[in-house]
Amino acid sequence: MSFEMTKGLFKYDFTDQHAILGVPLDAEFNDIRKRYMKIARRLHSDTCSFESQADKDWANQFLSKVVNPAYNKFSKESDRKEYSLLLAAIAKRVVKEQAKMQIESEAAKQLATAKNWEEAYKTAVSKLALKQYESVKETQEAIDQISELNMVYLLRKERGIATPPPPPPTDVKKTDPPTPTPTPTTTPPPVIDSQTEAYCRRAQGFMDSKNYAKGSLELREALKRDPKHSKAHAMLAMCYLEQNQATMAKLEMNKALASNPEEPTALEVKKKLEQASAKAKKGDEKPGFFASLFGGKKK
Repeated sequence: MSFEMTKGLFKYDFTDQHAILGVPLDAEFNDIRKRYMKIARRLHSDTCSFESQADKDWANQFLSKVVNPAYNKFSKESDRKEYSLLLAAIAKRVVKEQAKMQIESEAAKQLATAKNWEEAYKTAVSKLALKQYESVKETQEAIDQISELNMVYLLRKERGIATPPPPPPTDVKKTDPPTPTPTPTTTPPPVIDSQTEAYCRRAQGFMDSKNYAKGSLELREALKRDPKHSKAHAMLAMCYLEQNQATMAKLEMNKALASNPEEPTALEVKKKLEQASAKAKKGDEKPGFFASLFGGKKK
């Protein structure tokens, strides 16, 4: 009995658990649990209302082999964090490979150009979820369409296309003289690269779970896009510091402070390095720790 799903995020060798359960990507666990209980009652052999015995057998197998594993992925906090990290990596890949993206469902096509895309996304998912488990055919079609919606949602979220257009200019009477454009007296704020910020957010997720190696990879990608991004340099300095690479930590800290002398994470790294230096001079530091920066004691 085949349960193959190949559209939307499934194209990226990723099991879209949200699509299987018919919930949006930002659904809270309580909502996911309620949705699962509803699906379980629908598909369970004791309560399934599918007409043919073959469809009932399919429903029972789909519940045990697809729906239950999907729900289990959210039942533990550690599994939810792991899944969130995987989803963040898939989002990065969706953006990178968007030129090859193929959208088949009408709902996903509309979402790709919708103005209020976040609201449109949730509405579309809810609409598909209503009839998702009415029959074998509708189940598979709904999962494919929801996963396509998820794919487009991730693309729009990563690229930050939610910025509304500027309002139209106010009508000016022909008798009124043209209003001169005032000369700006302050430096305009820098343009924020949403992709760079996305790298930093993913890096922070890895750092929170103490996976500093992966966090460093994300931050190096961010700095390829914006070599003077003080926050990325400061976070990378912290990653190096947590991995006992003091020389690299000091280097990234200096780059962060050169761009922004008030960068809080960089100042925190500086304080920790100064404290370690003081301990090393007193001979209190552990052998080898920060040796590359301060030098160890010779025996």
